[in-house]
Amino acid sequence: MTKSMLGVIGGSGLYDLPGLENARWETVESPWGEPSDAICIGEVDGLPIAFLPRHGRGHRLSPTGINYRANIDAMKRIGVTDLVSVSACGSLKEELAPGTFVLVEQFIDRTFAREKSFFGNGCVAHVSMAYPVSPGLVDEIEKAARAEDIAYRRGGTYLAMEGPQFSSLAESHLYRGWGCDVIGMTNMPEAKLAREAELCYATVAMVTDYDSWHPDHGEVDITAILKVLKENAHHAQQLVGRLARDFPREHQPCPIGSDTALDFAMITAPDARDPALVAKLDAVAGRVLNKS
Repeated sequence: MTKSMLGVIGGSGLYDLPGLENARWETVESPWGEPSDAICIGEVDGLPIAFLPRHGRGHRLSPTGINYRANIDAMKRIGVTDLVSVSACGSLKEELAPGTFVLVEQFIDRTFAREKSFFGNGCVAHVSMAYPVSPGLVDEIEKAARAEDIAYRRGGTYLAMEGPQFSSLAESHLYRGWGCDVIGMTNMPEAKLAREAELCYATVAMVTDYDSWHPDHGEVDITAILKVLKENAHHAQQLVGRLARDFPREHQPCPIGSDTALDFAMITAPDARDPALVAKLDAVAGRVLNKS
C-alpha cells in the first residue's frame, strides 16, 4: 500500500505551518509554470507533510493570478496523496458565523479567467466532479476538529467567484437563493485540478465575514476580516497538527475513487496524443499514461 503524504494549501492568513519537524523550503519545478511559492516539507510524528501558501508568503498573488495547475502538479510531483485546502471565505448563512470552519461537500464554479484543466487538445480527458471532495479525508478532518474543540459544520456548498472584488448585494442574495453556504475566490479550479491529478481533496473553509447580504453587518470590511483571519489561522494550525498526528500512515483508498479518477477518463487514442502535452502530464497522469 502507498505511504501517506499529507499536503496542505494555506489560504489568506495562513502562510506557514509551525511545528513541522525537519522543515525545509524547497523549490519545486513544474512544466506548468511557477507554483505560488517554494513548498515547506517536513513531518509530524513521522508523517511527511507538504505545505504551500496559496498566495505566496507575504500574500503576493491575487486569486486570479494564482497558477493553480503548477500548485497541484508540484504537490503531486513530490508525492502528496491527500490534499487539504484551508481557505478564508464569507458566510451566506446566518448560522455560519465568523470563526466557524465549514467542511465543504460541493462547489459551484463562477470563475472565468483561469486555466481549469491539465488536459486539452492533443490529450483529452473528462473526470467526474459529481462528488468533488474525498469523504474519507473529510472524516479525518472532522475527527481532528472535534479533538481540538474547533467550531465546525460538516457539509455545504462553496460558491467560487472570480474576484478580486467582493460580491454586490444583489449577487450575495442570488447565491443565498441558490442555497450556497459560503463564498470564496480560490477553491476553483483547485478542486477540479486535484481530481484530475488523482489527489484526495478536501476543503476547510474558514468563515471571516457575512459577505454583503447581512443587514446587521453591512459590507465586507477588510479590517474586521484581518482580525478574524488571525484567529482562524491559529485554529487552522491546531487542526492541521492534530490531523497530521492522527492521520493514517498508509494511504487509504478513496471511497469515491478520487485516487483512480483517470482510470476511464482518457478519451484520446494513444497514437493520437500530443507528445509535448503528454510529457507535461508525467506527474499528474503518469500512472495511466504509462499503461497505454
